[in-house]
Amino acid sequence: MLVDESAATTKQSKEPAMIKDVFKLVEGYPRVPITVDCVIFGFDQNVLKVLLIRSDIEMFRGKWSLLGDFAHDDEELDGAAYRVLQSRTGMEDVYLEQVKTFSNPKRHPGGRVLTVAYCSLLNTEHHALKILDNELHWHAVKNLQKEDMAFDHKEILDTCHAWLQKRMMEHPLGLTLLPEKFSLRELQNLYEGVLDVKLDRRNFRKKFFSMDFLIDTGEYEDDVPHRPGRLYRFDYKKYEHNKRKWTGIEF
Repeated sequence: MLVDESAATTKQSKEPAMIKDVFKLVEGYPRVPITVDCVIFGFDQNVLKVLLIRSDIEMFRGKWSLLGDFAHDDEELDGAAYRVLQSRTGMEDVYLEQVKTFSNPKRHPGGRVLTVAYCSLLNTEHHALKILDNELHWHAVKNLQKEDMAFDHKEILDTCHAWLQKRMMEHPLGLTLLPEKFSLRELQNLYEGVLDVKLDRRNFRKKFFSMDFLIDTGEYEDDVPHRPGRLYRFDYKKYEHNKRKWTGIEF
């Protein structure tokens, strides 16, 4: 059998040179700082709110900022996000989910800085703030304007709000903000507050009843200024069994 030596030589010449010194390789990479920003949403008095602090950057004096910091070299991003949340608020029992990386080269006035946004939704009555430095407190999301916030934090907030709205339509995560037994009025207030829309009462109730995840407890509200409504529970077991077939909520 004849061998085409020229073809073999050409094939060998195309093999890439192997990199032996990985330390030298990484040293040649651009150095870009990475930060994490925590967008903590809270539902309070039928209003969607977000936790903000005063910026400590001189050029952003008086403006509001998300809870953020640089990730340490020996730290995973998830760990950095939980560290930031705990050190700024004192809260430790909050679940964070990574939403998006923001990489606009001009997003930070001091140079290129990547930031990874983390998001959470919690009931403000069940999560007390233990640290209030830099005027940390809750702000109504719908009242915030771009000029109120430092860096590109309004863009990050808007992106996370859109993410939260989509999640609310796809999963029943918002129901964790309600009492175990809740009225349809409370349920609708929750969705209107997060989605920032006014929903038709009859259509809303029809949609939820058609999903067949509500359990009528046979009980009614008490000590309310309006006509007492029936109390329901969400059937999480049934949801878990059927969630693969569930396409979400559409109003």
